[in-house]
Formats: sequence, structure tokens, C-alpha cells
Amino acid sequence: MHPMAELKEQLRQILDVIPSGSEIYYLDYPVYNNGGDMLIMKGTEKFFKDYGIHILARYNLYDFPDQLQAVPGSIFVLNGGGNFGDLYTHHQELRERVVKQFPTHRIVIMPQTIYFQNEANYDKSAAIFNAHPDLHLYVRDKACYELAKRKFSGCRVYLSPDMAHQLWPIVPPKKGEKDLLYFIRTDIEAGNAQPQNVGGNQSDFRDWDTLFSRMESKVTHHLAKFCKLDKKLGGYLPTRLFWYMYTDYLLRKAVSLFGSYRIIHTSRLHGHILACLMDKPHVLIDNSYGKNSQYYRTWTHRNTKARLVQEAPDEPIELLS
Repeated sequence: MHPMAELKEQLRQILDVIPSGSEIYYLDYPVYNNGGDMLIMKGTEKFFKDYGIHILARYNLYDFPDQLQAVPGSIFVLNGGGNFGDLYTHHQELRERVVKQFPTHRIVIMPQTIYFQNEANYDKSAAIFNAHPDLHLYVRDKACYELAKRKFSGCRVYLSPDMAHQLWPIVPPKKGEKDLLYFIRTDIEAGNAQPQNVGGNQSDFRDWDTLFSRMESKVTHHLAKFCKLDKKLGGYLPTRLFWYMYTDYLLRKAVSLFGSYRIIHTSRLHGHILACLMDKPHVLIDNSYGKNSQYYRTWTHRNTKARLVQEAPDEPIELLS
């Protein structure tokens, strides 16, 4: 079995906590310009569909109602990713609010990477989570898992691959003709990812915010505003339906970009995961706090078309196709 097919199969363990036929609320799906989180969302939705899990409602950061009368016996499922911690406070605040607001419902945090800059913030969140009697937390790498087991001693903690692996396989529309794409993050997690003294045209250097055009980013920004308006109106606008269709378009654009190159160098975790899903030769560069290397060592090291480096190489690295 292909290593990526094995990771997809690993996700079946989540059915022990969210059985087929469950009724759920799916919370904190992304409405912002990050293709990696869009891939997680698409993989999560496919998981629900593949295993007959019924979604009662979907809410994002902007439209989650202040008062929700939840169906008895339903499960709250919060989206996975890398925003668990104190770097992205709004998402963490939403998780903590849900945990406190629904003590009689099972709560499941889909696979996350946990990172707190401040130990006191970690302990504060852990105290909130540990007070819930039926909370299940999935984490994406061994280092997070070992620490989370100690911090979240009142919760059930599990080790799991990222939900985007449910999308395996992704077939690119065409075989790569260009040589090398640098898909390099430029945000607070960038670390030493920036390549130095390398060739290539400007179009060969991308991140999510440059893959999507200024107009496409504006559409996303306005959709987030519509979500806030929809919350005030009581959820009558078709915002989510349009957003899901729009993210299909944006991710097709990402797949087309990756498919047009022979080799990828990336410091984005989901640049790495997308390349894995496409069975594409690529180099993974670590981010500022080791998220990428931890994930690679836990799950994707068996992929012979991937190679991990700690910092961006000064020269392109050739890999076997």
C-alpha cells in the first residue's frame, strides 16, 4: 500500500469518537486566504461524507451564534490545523468558548499542531479543556502528543495525521514542464525558510497570498464580512455555499500550479502535504518552531519523493521523479 494511502486509512480511527451516523456541528472552518486550511476543510468534509456523518450545521469564526440550542446527543467537531495555541488567539478563544458553553456534549478537536509561546497561556487553556467530561483532542505529531497528554490530563488525546490526507490521491491536470517551484511561507512562522542566491523567475516564488490574486483575496475578505452580516441576520444568506464553491476554484488553482512543476521546494506544511497527495517530488523546509519537521518525522518520512531540510538550501535540490 502506498504510504499516503496508509495515512488516509489511519484517519479511520476517528470513527471511534465520531461514529458513522453521528449528528455533528462542524465549527471553525476557514474563511481566509490560507490554502492549507482549505485543504484541511475539504479533507474533513470528505471524511464526513465517506463515513455517513450527518452535519447539522456549519459555523466559522465569524458566524458562530452567541446562543445555540444544540440537539441532544450531537457532537461538536472543531476544525484541525495549526492554529491551536496563542499565535492565533481568535480561533483558540472560540474553542475555549465552545468547551465552556457545551459541557454535556462530546467535543472533538480534529488533528492540530499545538504551539504556545507562553506557558501560562497553555496552562489556562488546559484548565478549561480538562474541566470538560467528554473532550477528545487529536494532535498531528509525536512531540505535541507527549506534551498534550501531560497538559490535558482530563481529556482523551490521540495521535493522528492531518485531515487533508482524506483527499488522497489528487491527480494533477498535466505533467510538470517547469523546473522548480519555491512555495515559501512569508508570515510569522517563516523562520529560515527564505532561499538565498537561487535563480528562477519571480513567478517561481509563491505563497498562498501570492498564488491567489488581489481580486481573489478581496473576494475572500468580503465573504468574511458577509459571514458577520449573516450572523446578525440569523443565517439566511447563502454565504457558506458560495464559499465552498469558491474554495474548490482556489484549490484547483493550487493543484494546477504544483502540477506545472517537476519539483517543489516548500516551507508550507500543506505545500508538503499537497505535494504528497499529488505524489510529487519535493523538498520540505522547516518552519520557525519545528512544525514541519515534526510532522515529517511522525508521518511522511516514508514518502520517497519527499526530503526534509532544516533551512532553505542555497542551491536547488534535485530529486528522483
